[in-house]
Amino acid sequence: MTEITTPQPTTDAFFGLEDRWLETAPGELTHYHEIGSGTPVLFLHGSGTGVSAAANWWLNLEDIGRENRAIAIDLIGFGQTVVPEDAVYGIQAWVEHAVRVLDALGIEKTWLVGNSLGGWVAFQFAIDHPERLAGIISMGTGGAKRTKALTSHATPELTVEGIHRTLTDFVVDHSLVTEELVQARYRASKTELASSRFREVITARDRDREQLPLDFSVLAQLQVPVLLIHGREDAVIPASRSLELANIIPHADLHLFSQCGHWSQVERVADFNATVRGYLAIHGKDGQTP
Repeated sequence: MTEITTPQPTTDAFFGLEDRWLETAPGELTHYHEIGSGTPVLFLHGSGTGVSAAANWWLNLEDIGRENRAIAIDLIGFGQTVVPEDAVYGIQAWVEHAVRVLDALGIEKTWLVGNSLGGWVAFQFAIDHPERLAGIISMGTGGAKRTKALTSHATPELTVEGIHRTLTDFVVDHSLVTEELVQARYRASKTELASSRFREVITARDRDREQLPLDFSVLAQLQVPVLLIHGREDAVIPASRSLELANIIPHADLHLFSQCGHWSQVERVADFNATVRGYLAIHGKDGQTP
């Protein structure tokens, strides 16, 4: 398959990332960003309003890409990735999309960095395709059965006000939710591709929360290094989720950021980038535990 450059639509200038496109299946054109060379690191975004690879990782890719091959994709159903009319969504569909991206890029084994939904996808990837995995870094890992969910996350709204509420719930420091950021996310959410598929992907996410929880018996056998990152004040997914995973996964380390909510890669950006770079440097190209 060949990389295809498509001029429209393009990533909002606010995020400062170059658009790339890759044909990953018939009728499927994956939108992504790539910076750097070396150890492949595939970034998987979360599931809020106006979400995309750029909107999750715009503060991280350049820094982490200084020492690694940092690749961030719009999963099928999100952002600017084009899908056929009969596309289906869900955790395993997103896992298989990630595999198709790796195949199209010629990558045999990769690290996965996942945020929220993306962390859930990363661990399902570990269950379904362990031979393709070097290691996982996951923040605020999704997939737990719902208890008391925030309205902004459970039933997100494609409005400026709805996006502002969602992002405010993501962070302790509300000054990070700037008008420029909210408007950039809103513009992304109103593209024809994003708005028409939004309810479908949220429905699929919530269905699989009940029907396809992570299989802890399989994760208990996982032999790759895992770094769990969580904000202590996360109001979307409690830090107990990462502690639960840390108690199950043999080679899991847990890093808890204070004064930090669900968006650790934004709220503690310098610390987050340094932590991820350091972990990747220590655990090496093939994800071997030291």
